[in-house]
Amino acid sequence: MLKMTDVSKVYPGGSVALQNVDIHIEPGEFVFVVGPSGAGKSTFIKMLFREILPTTGSIFVNGVDILSLTPNEIPYMRRQLGIIFQDYRLLPDRTVYENVAFAMEVIETPRRKIKRRVLNVLDLVGLRHRADAYPNELSGGEQQRIAIARAIVNDPIMVIADEPTGNLDPETSWDIMEIFKEINAEGTTIVMATHDKEIVDAMGKRVIAIENGHIVRDEASGVYGYEL
Repeated sequence: MLKMTDVSKVYPGGSVALQNVDIHIEPGEFVFVVGPSGAGKSTFIKMLFREILPTTGSIFVNGVDILSLTPNEIPYMRRQLGIIFQDYRLLPDRTVYENVAFAMEVIETPRRKIKRRVLNVLDLVGLRHRADAYPNELSGGEQQRIAIARAIVNDPIMVIADEPTGNLDPETSWDIMEIFKEINAEGTTIVMATHDKEIVDAMGKRVIAIENGHIVRDEASGVYGYEL
């Protein structure tokens, strides 16, 4: 599913974000990426969908060398991924339904299929009844649910989440995690960067810890491992 080999990233000016990283993630895994702020987690996450390129090393996603893709091929690669951010990134002038449908419209999915699939994922995140609402009419938790619906509407092989509960209260965070658990139970690989100690400790999933650009821990059933 995901294979990083000897990946390093040095930014202009000499700042080292990642150094000699080797990671193999199997299909269907649920992986937390943890570590102090500035440790290299965001760089790692952004490399998975080729927003940032490594200085050295190789990255394969689903058997494809993503570093060798042409500019025309990159959007097709990203369509196999569901990407979720801390700040939701919804389109403010579109309804809930339209925000989710947009991800299917850009790949020219037939309209009839779009309607059926969008309503299905809105059911999954518990917000079908808000289909006609606009983002500014939703709570933070509801907006994140819509962002998740949009990310999974095209049946991605992997969901990449960067601090998806970072702006949410604890109860809402757990509601969001239940959705992720459901997605993962259906076979979708999930890679999630987070600072949420309670969630990581309670879930008992694989934990990869990054410090100063190095993998310092990779545990099959790990814990957060940092004091907040």
